[in-house]
Amino acid sequence: MKPFQPLFLLLLFVQLCFTQSVFAQQKLDHILDMVHHNPGEPLTNSAFTDPAYLKTNGFNGQVINDFTFAHAAVTFDALQKDIFPKGTKERTWVENAAAKVRSNIANAHKAGIKAYYFTDLIVLPKKLVEVYADEILDENGKISLERPKTIELHRLMLDELFQQFPELDGLVIRTGETYLNNVPFHTGNNPITKGEQSHIKLLQLLRDEVCVKRNKKIFYRTWSFGGMHEEPVYYLNVTKNVDPHPNLIFSVKHTKGDYHRTFDFNPTLAIGNHPQVVEVQCQREYEGKGAYPNYVMNGVIEGFEEYATSKPQQGKKSLRDIASSPTFKGVWSWSRGGGWVGPYISNEFWCKVNAFVLSTWAADPSMSEEKAFEQFMDKAGITGSSRQAFRKLSLLSATAVLKGHNSAMQQFDPEWVWWMRDEFLGGINPNTNGAKFDSEGVLYKAFVSYDSMGLLQKAVDEKFEAVKLWHQVVNLSKQVKMKDKADEEYVRLSSNYGLLLHNIIAEGWKIMAIGFQGDKNGKYNTKALAASIANYDKLWQQYRQLKAGNPQVATLYKPNAFVYEAPVYHKEMGMDASVNKYRKLISK
Repeated sequence: MKPFQPLFLLLLFVQLCFTQSVFAQQKLDHILDMVHHNPGEPLTNSAFTDPAYLKTNGFNGQVINDFTFAHAAVTFDALQKDIFPKGTKERTWVENAAAKVRSNIANAHKAGIKAYYFTDLIVLPKKLVEVYADEILDENGKISLERPKTIELHRLMLDELFQQFPELDGLVIRTGETYLNNVPFHTGNNPITKGEQSHIKLLQLLRDEVCVKRNKKIFYRTWSFGGMHEEPVYYLNVTKNVDPHPNLIFSVKHTKGDYHRTFDFNPTLAIGNHPQVVEVQCQREYEGKGAYPNYVMNGVIEGFEEYATSKPQQGKKSLRDIASSPTFKGVWSWSRGGGWVGPYISNEFWCKVNAFVLSTWAADPSMSEEKAFEQFMDKAGITGSSRQAFRKLSLLSATAVLKGHNSAMQQFDPEWVWWMRDEFLGGINPNTNGAKFDSEGVLYKAFVSYDSMGLLQKAVDEKFEAVKLWHQVVNLSKQVKMKDKADEEYVRLSSNYGLLLHNIIAEGWKIMAIGFQGDKNGKYNTKALAASIANYDKLWQQYRQLKAGNPQVATLYKPNAFVYEAPVYHKEMGMDASVNKYRKLISK
Protein backbone atom coordinates (compact mmCIF):
# COMPACT_ATOMS: atom_id res chain seq x y z
CA MET A 1 0.00 0.00 0.00
CA LYS A 2 2.93 2.37 0.48
CA PRO A 3 3.19 3.37 -3.24
CA PHE A 4 -0.34 4.78 -2.97
CA GLN A 5 0.29 6.94 0.10
CA PRO A 6 1.59 10.03 -1.83
CA LEU A 7 -1.50 9.97 -4.05
CA PHE A 8 -3.75 9.57 -1.01
CA LEU A 9 -2.10 12.47 0.76
CA LEU A 10 -2.35 14.63 -2.35
CA LEU A 11 -6.07 13.93 -2.69
CA LEU A 12 -6.59 14.63 1.01
CA PHE A 13 -4.74 17.94 0.65
CA VAL A 14 -6.88 18.94 -2.36
CA GLN A 15 -10.06 18.08 -0.45
CA LEU A 16 -8.99 20.13 2.56
CA CYS A 17 -8.15 23.11 0.32
CA PHE A 18 -11.56 22.85 -1.36
CA THR A 19 -13.33 22.68 2.02
CA GLN A 20 -11.43 25.70 3.28
CA SER A 21 -12.19 27.57 0.06
CA VAL A 22 -15.93 26.94 0.41
CA PHE A 23 -15.83 28.01 4.05
CA ALA A 24 -13.98 31.18 3.12
CA GLN A 25 -16.58 31.97 0.48
CA GLN A 26 -19.36 31.55 3.01
CA LYS A 27 -17.86 33.78 5.66
CA LEU A 28 -19.31 37.28 5.27
CA ASP A 29 -17.02 40.18 6.09
CA HIS A 30 -19.65 42.89 6.40
CA ILE A 31 -22.83 42.64 8.47
CA LEU A 32 -24.11 46.20 8.38
CA ASP A 33 -27.21 48.00 9.59
CA MET A 34 -28.76 51.39 8.88
CA VAL A 35 -31.59 53.48 10.23
CA HIS A 36 -32.85 55.43 7.21
CA HIS A 37 -34.27 58.52 8.92
CA ASN A 38 -37.11 60.21 7.04
CA PRO A 39 -35.59 63.16 5.13
CA GLY A 40 -36.67 66.49 6.57
CA GLU A 41 -38.33 64.97 9.65
CA PRO A 42 -37.13 64.54 13.24
CA LEU A 43 -34.69 61.66 13.61
CA THR A 44 -36.24 58.24 14.16
CA ASN A 45 -36.28 57.02 17.75
CA SER A 46 -34.88 53.51 17.44
CA ALA A 47 -32.83 50.92 19.33
CA PHE A 48 -30.97 50.42 16.04
CA THR A 49 -29.31 53.84 16.30
CA ASP A 50 -27.37 52.52 19.31
CA PRO A 51 -24.14 50.86 18.13
CA ALA A 52 -24.01 48.77 21.32
CA TYR A 53 -27.40 47.29 20.40
CA LEU A 54 -26.13 46.51 16.92
CA LYS A 55 -23.05 44.80 18.31
CA THR A 56 -25.10 42.55 20.60
CA ASN A 57 -27.30 41.60 17.65
CA GLY A 58 -24.48 40.44 15.41
CA PHE A 59 -23.67 43.52 13.34
CA ASN A 60 -20.08 44.66 12.76
CA GLY A 61 -20.76 47.95 11.01
CA GLN A 62 -23.16 50.90 11.24
CA VAL A 63 -24.23 52.93 8.21
CA ILE A 64 -25.06 56.38 9.56
CA ASN A 65 -27.76 57.98 7.47
CA ASP A 66 -29.34 61.07 8.98
CA PHE A 67 -28.92 63.01 5.70
CA THR A 68 -26.53 65.42 7.38
CA PHE A 69 -23.70 64.06 5.32
CA ALA A 70 -20.16 63.87 6.72
CA HIS A 71 -18.82 65.72 3.68
CA ALA A 72 -21.26 68.54 4.42
CA ALA A 73 -19.36 69.07 7.68
CA VAL A 74 -16.15 70.33 6.02
CA THR A 75 -15.27 74.00 5.63
CA PHE A 76 -13.12 74.11 2.45
CA ASP A 77 -10.84 76.49 4.36
CA ALA A 78 -7.84 75.14 2.47
CA LEU A 79 -9.43 76.37 -0.71
CA GLN A 80 -11.01 79.63 0.42
CA LYS A 81 -11.66 81.04 3.88
CA ASP A 82 -14.94 82.64 2.86
CA ILE A 83 -16.89 79.54 1.84
CA PHE A 84 -18.01 79.25 5.47
CA PRO A 85 -16.67 82.42 7.15
CA LYS A 86 -16.04 82.20 10.87
CA GLY A 87 -18.72 83.75 13.04
CA THR A 88 -21.55 83.14 10.55
CA LYS A 89 -24.60 80.94 11.06
CA GLU A 90 -23.38 78.80 8.15
CA ARG A 91 -20.04 78.18 9.88
CA THR A 92 -21.77 77.35 13.14
CA TRP A 93 -23.98 74.83 11.36
CA VAL A 94 -20.94 73.14 9.78
CA GLU A 95 -19.07 72.99 13.10
CA ASN A 96 -22.10 71.52 14.87
CA ALA A 97 -22.50 68.95 12.10
CA ALA A 98 -18.81 68.02 12.43
CA ALA A 99 -19.19 67.53 16.17
CA LYS A 100 -22.13 65.20 15.54
CA VAL A 101 -20.13 63.21 12.98
CA ARG A 102 -17.27 62.77 15.46
CA SER A 103 -19.68 61.68 18.16
CA ASN A 104 -21.34 59.09 15.90
CA ILE A 105 -17.96 57.62 14.86
CA ALA A 106 -16.75 57.50 18.46
CA ASN A 107 -19.94 55.77 19.64
CA ALA A 108 -19.63 53.08 16.95
CA HIS A 109 -15.97 52.43 17.78
CA LYS A 110 -16.68 52.33 21.51
CA ALA A 111 -19.20 49.56 20.81
CA GLY A 112 -16.62 47.69 18.72
CA ILE A 113 -18.12 48.16 15.26
CA LYS A 114 -17.17 50.13 12.14
CA ALA A 115 -18.67 53.50 11.21
CA TYR A 116 -19.60 54.27 7.60
CA TYR A 117 -21.31 57.51 6.55
CA PHE A 118 -24.10 57.49 3.97
CA THR A 119 -23.27 60.10 1.34
CA ASP A 120 -25.21 61.62 -1.55
CA LEU A 121 -23.07 62.83 -4.43
CA ILE A 122 -22.95 65.54 -5.67
CA VAL A 123 -23.56 67.78 -2.61
CA LEU A 124 -21.46 70.97 -2.29
CA PRO A 125 -21.76 74.28 -0.37
CA LYS A 126 -24.00 76.80 -2.11
CA LYS A 127 -21.32 79.50 -1.74
CA LEU A 128 -18.69 77.28 -3.35
CA VAL A 129 -20.96 76.54 -6.31
CA GLU A 130 -21.65 80.23 -6.67
CA VAL A 131 -17.93 81.08 -6.70
CA TYR A 132 -16.92 78.36 -9.16
CA ALA A 133 -20.09 78.23 -11.26
CA ASP A 134 -18.27 78.99 -14.52
CA GLU A 135 -15.91 76.08 -13.94
CA ILE A 136 -18.19 73.37 -12.59
CA LEU A 137 -21.67 73.82 -14.09
CA ASP A 138 -22.79 72.35 -17.38
CA GLU A 139 -25.03 73.96 -19.97
CA ASN A 140 -28.09 72.99 -17.91
CA GLY A 141 -26.81 74.61 -14.74
CA LYS A 142 -25.98 71.26 -13.11
CA ILE A 143 -22.73 70.49 -11.29
CA SER A 144 -20.89 68.21 -13.70
CA LEU A 145 -18.16 65.63 -13.23
CA GLU A 146 -17.19 66.36 -16.82
CA ARG A 147 -15.67 69.65 -15.67
CA PRO A 148 -12.08 69.21 -14.35
CA LYS A 149 -12.67 71.72 -11.58
CA THR A 150 -15.47 69.55 -10.18
CA ILE A 151 -13.08 66.62 -9.86
CA GLU A 152 -10.48 68.87 -8.26
CA LEU A 153 -12.99 70.16 -5.71
CA HIS A 154 -14.00 66.62 -4.80
CA ARG A 155 -10.37 65.66 -4.23
CA LEU A 156 -10.03 68.63 -1.88
CA MET A 157 -13.27 67.71 -0.17
CA LEU A 158 -12.21 64.10 0.41
CA ASP A 159 -8.82 65.26 1.66
CA GLU A 160 -10.38 67.58 4.24
CA LEU A 161 -13.02 64.99 5.13
CA PHE A 162 -10.47 62.39 6.20
CA GLN A 163 -8.25 64.99 7.85
CA GLN A 164 -11.25 66.12 9.88
CA PHE A 165 -12.45 62.58 10.62
CA PRO A 166 -9.43 60.26 10.39
CA GLU A 167 -11.26 57.57 12.40
CA LEU A 168 -14.08 57.29 9.83
CA ASP A 169 -13.96 53.78 8.39
CA GLY A 170 -15.43 54.66 5.02
CA LEU A 171 -18.25 56.08 2.96
CA VAL A 172 -21.44 54.75 1.42
CA ILE A 173 -22.00 56.49 -1.91
CA ARG A 174 -25.40 57.08 -3.47
CA THR A 175 -26.04 58.62 -6.88
CA GLY A 176 -29.32 59.15 -8.70
CA GLU A 177 -31.19 60.70 -5.79
CA THR A 178 -30.01 63.77 -3.89
CA TYR A 179 -31.75 64.67 -0.63
CA LEU A 180 -30.96 68.21 0.53
CA ASN A 181 -33.61 68.36 3.28
CA ASN A 182 -31.11 68.29 6.14
CA VAL A 183 -28.26 70.36 4.62
CA PRO A 184 -29.65 73.92 4.34
CA PHE A 185 -26.42 75.53 3.13
CA HIS A 186 -25.62 73.02 0.40
CA THR A 187 -26.89 72.21 -3.05
CA GLY A 188 -26.35 69.32 -5.42
CA ASN A 189 -27.56 67.01 -8.12
CA ASN A 190 -27.13 63.59 -9.66
CA PRO A 191 -23.56 63.25 -11.03
CA ILE A 192 -24.54 60.52 -13.52
CA THR A 193 -25.05 62.65 -16.62
CA LYS A 194 -23.29 60.43 -19.16
CA GLY A 195 -24.44 56.98 -18.09
CA GLU A 196 -21.75 54.35 -17.72
CA GLN A 197 -18.90 56.81 -18.25
CA SER A 198 -20.03 58.97 -15.32
CA HIS A 199 -20.06 55.96 -13.00
CA ILE A 200 -16.59 54.94 -14.17
CA LYS A 201 -15.17 58.43 -13.66
CA LEU A 202 -16.66 58.72 -10.17
CA LEU A 203 -15.56 55.22 -9.17
CA GLN A 204 -11.98 55.82 -10.29
CA LEU A 205 -11.89 59.04 -8.26
CA LEU A 206 -13.24 57.34 -5.13
CA ARG A 207 -11.00 54.30 -5.55
CA ASP A 208 -7.87 56.42 -5.84
CA GLU A 209 -8.67 58.94 -3.11
CA VAL A 210 -10.34 56.72 -0.53
CA CYS A 211 -9.56 53.04 -1.09
CA VAL A 212 -5.93 53.32 -2.20
CA LYS A 213 -4.57 56.56 -0.78
CA ARG A 214 -6.30 56.34 2.62
CA ASN A 215 -7.06 52.61 2.97
CA LYS A 216 -10.73 53.34 3.72
CA LYS A 217 -13.83 51.54 2.51
CA ILE A 218 -16.14 52.70 -0.27
CA PHE A 219 -19.53 51.01 -0.50
CA TYR A 220 -20.75 52.14 -3.92
CA ARG A 221 -24.50 51.76 -4.14
CA THR A 222 -25.69 50.70 -7.57
CA TRP A 223 -29.10 52.19 -6.76
CA SER A 224 -29.32 54.94 -9.37
CA PHE A 225 -31.16 55.53 -12.59
CA GLY A 226 -30.26 54.24 -16.02
CA GLY A 227 -29.58 50.52 -15.51
CA MET A 228 -26.63 50.26 -13.12
CA HIS A 229 -28.76 48.61 -10.46
CA GLU A 230 -30.60 45.95 -12.43
CA GLU A 231 -29.07 45.41 -15.87
CA PRO A 232 -26.15 42.94 -15.86
CA VAL A 233 -24.65 44.28 -19.09
CA TYR A 234 -24.68 47.86 -17.80
CA TYR A 235 -23.26 46.79 -14.43
CA LEU A 236 -20.43 44.83 -16.07
CA ASN A 237 -19.67 47.60 -18.57
CA VAL A 238 -19.00 49.86 -15.59
CA THR A 239 -17.21 47.48 -13.23
CA LYS A 240 -14.87 45.94 -15.82
CA ASN A 241 -13.41 49.41 -16.35
CA VAL A 242 -12.54 49.85 -12.67
CA ASP A 243 -9.78 47.72 -11.16
CA PRO A 244 -10.97 45.62 -8.21
CA HIS A 245 -9.78 46.62 -4.76
CA PRO A 246 -10.69 44.97 -1.44
CA ASN A 247 -11.81 48.36 -0.11
CA LEU A 248 -14.14 49.01 -3.06
CA ILE A 249 -17.42 47.17 -2.52
CA PHE A 250 -20.60 47.41 -4.57
CA SER A 251 -23.88 47.54 -2.68
CA VAL A 252 -26.95 46.08 -4.40
CA LYS A 253 -30.59 45.70 -3.34
CA HIS A 254 -31.77 42.07 -3.42
CA THR A 255 -34.65 43.05 -5.71
CA LYS A 256 -34.55 44.00 -9.36
CA GLY A 257 -35.86 47.47 -8.59
CA ASP A 258 -37.14 48.82 -5.30
CA TYR A 259 -38.19 46.76 -2.28
CA HIS A 260 -41.39 45.25 -3.68
CA ARG A 261 -42.80 41.75 -3.65
CA THR A 262 -43.26 40.24 -7.14
CA PHE A 263 -40.03 41.95 -8.30
CA ASP A 264 -37.33 39.55 -9.51
CA PHE A 265 -34.21 38.70 -7.56
CA ASN A 266 -31.53 41.14 -8.69
CA PRO A 267 -29.63 39.67 -11.68
CA THR A 268 -26.56 41.87 -11.04
CA LEU A 269 -25.76 39.94 -7.87
CA ALA A 270 -22.87 37.44 -7.91
CA ILE A 271 -21.52 38.63 -11.25
CA GLY A 272 -18.29 40.42 -12.12
CA ASN A 273 -15.07 40.53 -10.11
CA HIS A 274 -15.83 43.11 -7.44
CA PRO A 275 -16.97 42.35 -3.88
CA GLN A 276 -20.64 43.00 -3.16
CA VAL A 277 -22.93 43.46 -0.17
CA VAL A 278 -26.68 42.93 -0.45
CA GLU A 279 -29.16 45.51 0.84
CA VAL A 280 -32.31 44.19 2.54
CA GLN A 281 -35.14 46.27 3.99
CA CYS A 282 -36.53 45.08 7.33
CA GLN A 283 -39.14 47.81 7.86
CA ARG A 284 -40.78 47.34 4.49
CA GLU A 285 -41.66 50.82 3.26
CA TYR A 286 -44.36 49.67 0.82
CA GLU A 287 -45.78 47.02 3.15
CA GLY A 288 -46.74 48.60 6.43
CA LYS A 289 -43.40 49.64 7.91
CA GLY A 290 -43.77 47.30 10.87
CA ALA A 291 -47.37 48.28 11.64
CA TYR A 292 -48.43 44.65 11.15
CA PRO A 293 -46.71 41.27 10.79
CA ASN A 294 -44.61 41.04 7.64
CA TYR A 295 -41.79 38.52 7.95
CA VAL A 296 -39.72 38.53 4.76
CA MET A 297 -36.44 36.81 5.64
CA ASN A 298 -37.59 33.37 4.59
CA GLY A 299 -38.20 34.85 1.14
CA VAL A 300 -34.97 36.84 1.07
CA ILE A 301 -32.77 33.95 2.20
CA GLU A 302 -34.54 30.95 0.66
CA GLY A 303 -36.63 32.56 -2.14
CA PHE A 304 -40.08 34.16 -2.13
CA GLU A 305 -43.04 31.90 -2.87
CA GLU A 306 -43.92 33.75 -6.08
CA TYR A 307 -40.49 32.84 -7.50
CA ALA A 308 -41.68 29.24 -7.66
CA THR A 309 -45.28 29.92 -8.74
CA SER A 310 -46.56 33.02 -10.51
CA LYS A 311 -43.11 34.59 -11.14
CA PRO A 312 -40.71 31.70 -11.88
CA GLN A 313 -37.10 32.90 -11.65
CA GLN A 314 -34.40 32.06 -14.12
CA GLY A 315 -31.14 31.44 -12.31
CA LYS A 316 -30.53 32.79 -8.82
CA LYS A 317 -33.50 33.73 -6.65
CA SER A 318 -32.22 34.14 -3.09
CA LEU A 319 -29.25 34.80 -0.82
CA ARG A 320 -28.95 31.04 -0.47
CA ASP A 321 -28.22 30.80 -4.19
CA ILE A 322 -25.35 33.28 -4.01
CA ALA A 323 -23.97 32.21 -0.62
CA SER A 324 -20.94 30.45 -2.13
CA SER A 325 -20.13 33.20 -4.62
CA PRO A 326 -16.63 34.62 -4.07
CA THR A 327 -17.99 38.15 -4.64
CA PHE A 328 -20.65 37.89 -1.92
CA LYS A 329 -19.05 39.66 1.05
CA GLY A 330 -21.88 40.81 3.23
CA VAL A 331 -25.38 42.05 3.95
CA TRP A 332 -26.70 45.46 4.86
CA SER A 333 -30.03 45.60 6.64
CA TRP A 334 -32.21 48.69 6.62
CA SER A 335 -33.60 47.96 10.07
CA ARG A 336 -35.70 51.12 10.03
CA GLY A 337 -36.80 53.54 7.38
CA GLY A 338 -37.23 54.07 3.69
CA GLY A 339 -39.93 55.95 1.86
CA TRP A 340 -41.82 58.91 3.27
CA VAL A 341 -43.94 59.76 6.32
CA GLY A 342 -45.81 56.85 8.00
CA PRO A 343 -47.13 54.58 9.22
CA TYR A 344 -45.12 55.48 12.32
CA ILE A 345 -44.48 52.71 14.83
CA SER A 346 -43.62 52.86 18.52
CA ASN A 347 -42.82 49.15 18.80
CA GLU A 348 -40.01 47.83 16.57
CA PHE A 349 -40.83 44.16 17.09
CA TRP A 350 -41.36 43.14 13.46
CA CYS A 351 -38.31 45.12 12.33
CA LYS A 352 -36.28 43.29 14.97
CA VAL A 353 -37.45 39.88 13.78
CA ASN A 354 -36.32 40.56 10.22
CA ALA A 355 -33.04 42.22 11.21
CA PHE A 356 -32.05 39.57 13.75
CA VAL A 357 -32.67 36.66 11.39
CA LEU A 358 -30.65 38.34 8.64
CA SER A 359 -27.66 39.17 10.84
CA THR A 360 -27.72 35.72 12.46
CA TRP A 361 -27.80 33.98 9.09
CA ALA A 362 -25.05 36.26 7.73
CA ALA A 363 -22.76 35.17 10.57
CA ASP A 364 -23.08 31.61 9.27
CA PRO A 365 -24.67 31.35 5.80
CA SER A 366 -24.47 27.56 5.95
CA MET A 367 -27.38 27.55 8.42
CA SER A 368 -30.99 27.45 7.32
CA GLU A 369 -33.28 30.45 7.66
CA GLU A 370 -35.43 28.38 10.00
CA LYS A 371 -32.51 27.82 12.37
CA ALA A 372 -31.78 31.55 12.45
CA PHE A 373 -35.48 32.16 13.12
CA GLU A 374 -35.39 29.67 16.01
CA GLN A 375 -32.53 31.64 17.54
CA PHE A 376 -34.75 34.72 17.49
CA MET A 377 -37.48 32.79 19.30
CA ASP A 378 -34.90 31.67 21.87
CA LYS A 379 -33.90 35.29 22.46
CA ALA A 380 -37.51 36.49 22.64
CA GLY A 381 -38.45 33.79 25.15
CA ILE A 382 -40.97 32.11 22.85
CA THR A 383 -41.25 28.53 24.12
CA GLY A 384 -43.42 25.44 23.90
CA SER A 385 -46.45 25.50 21.61
CA SER A 386 -45.98 29.24 21.09
CA ARG A 387 -43.01 28.51 18.84
CA GLN A 388 -45.07 26.63 16.26
CA ALA A 389 -47.79 29.30 16.33
CA PHE A 390 -45.29 32.16 15.96
CA ARG A 391 -43.45 30.44 13.11
CA LYS A 392 -46.70 29.75 11.26
CA LEU A 393 -47.93 33.31 11.85
CA SER A 394 -44.72 34.81 10.51
CA LEU A 395 -44.64 32.71 7.34
CA LEU A 396 -48.36 33.26 6.76
CA SER A 397 -47.90 37.03 7.02
CA ALA A 398 -45.70 37.02 3.91
CA THR A 399 -48.40 35.30 1.85
CA ALA A 400 -51.10 37.59 3.25
CA VAL A 401 -49.10 40.68 2.29
CA LEU A 402 -48.43 39.32 -1.20
CA LYS A 403 -52.13 38.76 -1.88
CA GLY A 404 -53.37 41.87 -0.05
CA HIS A 405 -50.91 44.47 -1.29
CA ASN A 406 -49.84 43.08 -4.61
CA SER A 407 -50.90 39.78 -6.16
CA ALA A 408 -50.00 36.15 -6.62
CA MET A 409 -51.70 36.24 -10.03
CA GLN A 410 -49.47 35.84 -13.08
CA GLN A 411 -51.09 38.85 -14.75
CA PHE A 412 -49.91 41.33 -12.09
CA ASP A 413 -47.88 44.07 -13.76
CA PRO A 414 -44.82 45.46 -11.89
CA GLU A 415 -46.10 49.03 -12.35
CA TRP A 416 -49.22 48.27 -10.32
CA VAL A 417 -47.33 47.81 -7.03
CA TRP A 418 -47.40 51.58 -6.66
CA TRP A 419 -51.17 51.75 -6.13
CA MET A 420 -50.42 51.79 -2.39
CA ARG A 421 -47.24 52.89 -0.68
CA ASP A 422 -46.07 54.39 2.60
CA GLU A 423 -49.30 55.28 4.48
CA PHE A 424 -51.49 55.80 1.41
CA LEU A 425 -54.23 53.90 -0.44
CA GLY A 426 -54.86 54.86 -4.05
CA GLY A 427 -58.15 54.86 -5.93
CA ILE A 428 -59.23 54.33 -9.53
CA ASN A 429 -59.30 57.89 -10.78
CA PRO A 430 -57.47 57.79 -14.14
CA ASN A 431 -55.82 61.19 -13.75
CA THR A 432 -52.10 61.18 -12.91
CA ASN A 433 -49.38 63.70 -12.34
CA GLY A 434 -46.29 61.73 -13.29
CA ALA A 435 -43.89 64.56 -12.49
CA LYS A 436 -44.90 64.25 -8.84
CA PHE A 437 -44.90 60.41 -8.75
CA ASP A 438 -48.66 60.54 -8.22
CA SER A 439 -49.83 57.00 -7.45
CA GLU A 440 -53.43 57.79 -8.42
CA GLY A 441 -54.20 56.22 -11.79
CA VAL A 442 -52.06 53.11 -11.26
CA LEU A 443 -55.02 51.11 -9.99
CA TYR A 444 -57.17 52.40 -12.84
CA LYS A 445 -54.69 50.89 -15.29
CA ALA A 446 -54.80 47.62 -13.37
CA PHE A 447 -58.60 47.53 -13.41
CA VAL A 448 -58.71 48.27 -17.15
CA SER A 449 -56.26 45.46 -17.82
CA TYR A 450 -57.94 42.96 -15.51
CA ASP A 451 -61.33 43.80 -17.03
CA SER A 452 -60.04 43.27 -20.57
CA MET A 453 -58.81 39.80 -19.55
CA GLY A 454 -62.00 38.93 -17.66
CA LEU A 455 -60.03 38.80 -14.39
CA LEU A 456 -61.32 41.78 -12.44
CA GLN A 457 -63.54 39.72 -10.14
CA LYS A 458 -60.69 37.25 -9.58
CA ALA A 459 -58.44 40.14 -8.56
CA VAL A 460 -61.05 41.33 -6.05
CA ASP A 461 -61.53 37.78 -4.75
CA GLU A 462 -57.80 37.57 -4.10
CA LYS A 463 -58.03 40.52 -1.75
CA PHE A 464 -60.69 38.66 0.26
CA GLU A 465 -58.42 35.59 0.24
CA ALA A 466 -55.86 37.80 1.94
CA VAL A 467 -58.46 38.72 4.57
CA LYS A 468 -58.99 35.02 5.33
CA LEU A 469 -55.23 34.66 5.83
CA TRP A 470 -55.23 37.65 8.18
CA HIS A 471 -57.98 36.00 10.24
CA GLN A 472 -55.63 33.02 10.63
CA VAL A 473 -52.82 35.37 11.62
CA VAL A 474 -55.01 36.94 14.31
CA ASN A 475 -56.01 33.53 15.66
CA LEU A 476 -52.37 32.43 15.79
CA SER A 477 -51.36 35.66 17.54
CA LYS A 478 -53.59 34.72 20.48
CA GLN A 479 -51.52 31.55 20.96
CA VAL A 480 -48.15 33.31 21.19
CA LYS A 481 -46.68 33.82 24.66
CA MET A 482 -43.45 35.79 25.05
CA LYS A 483 -41.01 36.95 27.69
CA ASP A 484 -41.69 40.62 26.93
CA LYS A 485 -45.39 41.20 27.59
CA ALA A 486 -45.45 44.49 25.65
CA ASP A 487 -44.17 42.63 22.59
CA GLU A 488 -46.65 39.83 23.21
CA GLU A 489 -49.46 42.38 23.21
CA TYR A 490 -48.06 44.05 20.10
CA VAL A 491 -48.07 40.78 18.18
CA ARG A 492 -51.83 40.59 18.79
CA LEU A 493 -52.54 44.29 18.20
CA SER A 494 -50.46 44.46 15.01
CA SER A 495 -52.15 41.31 13.71
CA ASN A 496 -55.54 42.94 14.22
CA TYR A 497 -54.21 46.08 12.50
CA GLY A 498 -53.26 43.93 9.51
CA LEU A 499 -56.66 42.26 9.43
CA LEU A 500 -58.61 45.52 9.56
CA LEU A 501 -56.44 47.29 7.03
CA HIS A 502 -56.61 44.44 4.51
CA ASN A 503 -60.34 44.11 5.06
CA ILE A 504 -60.65 47.82 4.18
CA ILE A 505 -58.54 47.18 1.07
CA ALA A 506 -60.69 44.23 -0.01
CA GLU A 507 -63.96 46.10 0.53
CA GLY A 508 -62.54 49.17 -1.23
CA TRP A 509 -61.54 47.07 -4.22
CA LYS A 510 -65.00 45.48 -4.29
CA ILE A 511 -66.73 48.89 -4.32
CA MET A 512 -64.40 50.23 -7.00
CA ALA A 513 -64.82 47.11 -9.16
CA ILE A 514 -68.63 47.31 -8.99
CA GLY A 515 -68.48 51.01 -9.78
CA PHE A 516 -65.94 50.45 -12.57
CA GLN A 517 -68.29 48.01 -14.29
CA GLY A 518 -71.16 50.46 -13.86
CA ASP A 519 -69.09 53.28 -15.36
CA LYS A 520 -68.48 51.06 -18.36
CA ASN A 521 -72.01 49.82 -19.07
CA GLY A 522 -74.10 52.48 -17.34
CA LYS A 523 -75.77 49.92 -15.05
CA TYR A 524 -74.85 50.12 -11.38
CA ASN A 525 -75.61 47.37 -8.87
CA THR A 526 -76.77 49.89 -6.27
CA LYS A 527 -77.82 47.23 -3.75
CA ALA A 528 -74.37 45.63 -3.74
CA LEU A 529 -72.73 49.05 -3.63
CA ALA A 530 -74.78 50.16 -0.66
CA ALA A 531 -74.00 47.01 1.34
CA SER A 532 -70.30 47.17 0.55
CA ILE A 533 -70.00 50.89 1.34
CA ALA A 534 -71.72 50.33 4.69
CA ASN A 535 -69.22 47.61 5.48
CA TYR A 536 -66.34 49.82 4.32
CA ASP A 537 -67.44 52.57 6.69
CA LYS A 538 -67.79 50.11 9.57
CA LEU A 539 -64.29 48.76 8.98
CA TRP A 540 -62.77 52.23 9.01
CA GLN A 541 -64.54 52.92 12.30
CA GLN A 542 -63.13 49.71 13.82
CA TYR A 543 -59.66 50.50 12.46
CA ARG A 544 -59.70 53.97 14.06
CA GLN A 545 -61.02 52.53 17.34
CA LEU A 546 -58.11 50.07 17.44
CA LYS A 547 -55.67 52.96 17.33
CA ALA A 548 -57.63 55.15 19.73
CA GLY A 549 -57.70 52.46 22.40
CA ASN A 550 -54.10 51.26 22.15
CA PRO A 551 -51.05 53.55 22.25
CA GLN A 552 -48.81 50.74 20.91
CA VAL A 553 -50.72 50.60 17.64
CA ALA A 554 -49.02 52.30 14.71
CA THR A 555 -50.45 55.37 13.04
CA LEU A 556 -53.11 54.60 10.45
CA TYR A 557 -53.15 54.49 6.67
CA LYS A 558 -54.82 57.35 4.81
CA PRO A 559 -57.36 56.76 1.98
CA ASN A 560 -55.42 59.10 -0.31
CA ALA A 561 -52.98 58.50 -3.17
CA PHE A 562 -49.31 59.33 -2.70
CA VAL A 563 -48.05 62.54 -4.33
CA TYR A 564 -44.42 63.62 -4.01
CA GLU A 565 -45.15 66.97 -2.40
CA ALA A 566 -44.05 67.68 1.16
CA PRO A 567 -45.10 67.81 3.88
CA VAL A 568 -48.25 65.65 3.65
CA TYR A 569 -47.44 63.77 0.40
CA HIS A 570 -51.03 63.47 -0.74
CA LYS A 571 -53.91 65.51 -2.17
CA GLU A 572 -57.63 64.73 -2.40
CA MET A 573 -57.62 61.73 -4.70
CA GLY A 574 -57.36 58.16 -3.45
CA MET A 575 -59.52 55.28 -2.28
CA ASP A 576 -61.98 57.46 -0.36
CA ALA A 577 -62.49 59.74 -3.37
CA SER A 578 -63.30 56.72 -5.54
CA VAL A 579 -65.64 55.21 -2.96
CA ASN A 580 -67.37 58.55 -2.39
CA LYS A 581 -68.04 58.86 -6.10
CA TYR A 582 -70.24 55.77 -5.86
CA ARG A 583 -71.59 56.77 -2.45
CA LYS A 584 -73.05 59.89 -4.08
CA LEU A 585 -74.50 57.79 -6.86
CA ILE A 586 -76.51 55.52 -4.55
CA SER A 587 -77.67 58.42 -2.36
CA LYS A 588 -79.48 60.12 -5.22
